[in-house]
Amino acid sequence: MARIFTRAGLVIPEPRKKPHSAQKRFVYPQPNACWQIDATEWPLANGKKVAIFQLIDDHSRLALASLVASGETSEAAIAVVSLAIERHGVPEKFLSDNGAALNPTRRGRTGALVEYLKSQGVEPITGKPGKPTTQGKNERFHFTLHRYLRKQPPPATMAILQTQIDTFDQYYNTEREHQALPGKQTPQEAWLATPKTPAPARPDPEANKPEPPHSKQRRVRKDGRVSVLGTAFNMGNDLAGTAVHIIHDNATITFFDAHGTEIITHPVPVHGTRYIGNGKPSGVAADPRGARSKRTKYPPRKRPESTTTKEVSTES
Repeated sequence: MARIFTRAGLVIPEPRKKPHSAQKRFVYPQPNACWQIDATEWPLANGKKVAIFQLIDDHSRLALASLVASGETSEAAIAVVSLAIERHGVPEKFLSDNGAALNPTRRGRTGALVEYLKSQGVEPITGKPGKPTTQGKNERFHFTLHRYLRKQPPPATMAILQTQIDTFDQYYNTEREHQALPGKQTPQEAWLATPKTPAPARPDPEANKPEPPHSKQRRVRKDGRVSVLGTAFNMGNDLAGTAVHIIHDNATITFFDAHGTEIITHPVPVHGTRYIGNGKPSGVAADPRGARSKRTKYPPRKRPESTTTKEVSTES
C-alpha cells in the first residue's frame, strides 16, 4: 500500500526522520558464530501440507541445511541440525523462536533440540515472544524459497520436494548474489572470506551428572500456587487446597497430584526466579464471562437522595 501511494505522488519523503539504526543491519562477525533455524509450510500436489526446516548462518547467509518433514517436530529439527553440523562444524550460538519443537524454555519447559545443542556446547537463544523480526533473516529466506517453489512443478512426494529444495540451496549459496552482503557476494563467498568461529567446548558429562532426586510434599494455596526452591509455581485454581508431591534434582522439577498423575514438569529455575506460570490463560482471557460476573457481583451503591427540600414560595 505504501508503494502505491508513493508511485501516485501522495507521499512526501522525509529521510531525516529515518533513525540511524534503520541503516545498520546487525550481523555476527564470523561464520558459525550464530545459526538461525525456522520452519515453513508448503503443500504437496495432493494438497497435503508439510514442514520445511531451513537453517542458515547469520554472518554469511549460507543455507547450511534444509529438510522436508511431515510436521514441525523436535526430531526433524535435530535431524537438520545434525546434518548441518556434519557439513559445517559446530556453531557457537543457535537462534530460534519459542516453538515447542525448537526452544520452549521461555514456556517453562525444556526441549529435545535444546538438550541436543547443549550437549554439543552450543548456546541456544530465542527471540522475545511476539517479536518475529528477531528471526527476520530466516523469514526473508522463506520468502525467497517460496518464490522459487512457485515456479516448479507441484511435488507429488516429500522426496521430490526435498530434491527441489536441495537444488534451490545450491543455487542460493553459489550463484545468487545476495543484496545484504558486501559487494553483492554469494553466501558461499561470504562464508569463505572470514575464518569460522572456533567450535565451543563440549560440557563435561560428569559436571552435569544429575544429583539424587529430592522429594517434597506441599499443599496448593488458594491462589493455585505452590512455592518450592524459592519460586512460586502455578498449579491452577482447580488444584487449590490439594496436596502435591514434588520430585526434583539439579535439572528438572516435577509435580504430581494425590493420585500420582504428573501435573507438569519444569527445568529447575534460575536462582532468583520468583514465579513460573502453567502456560494457561488467566483472568479475562480465561473466562471473560466469569470476569464480568465478578465485576458486577456487587453493583455500585446508589447515592441516597437528599433529604433537604427547597422552600416553595407561596407568593402569587
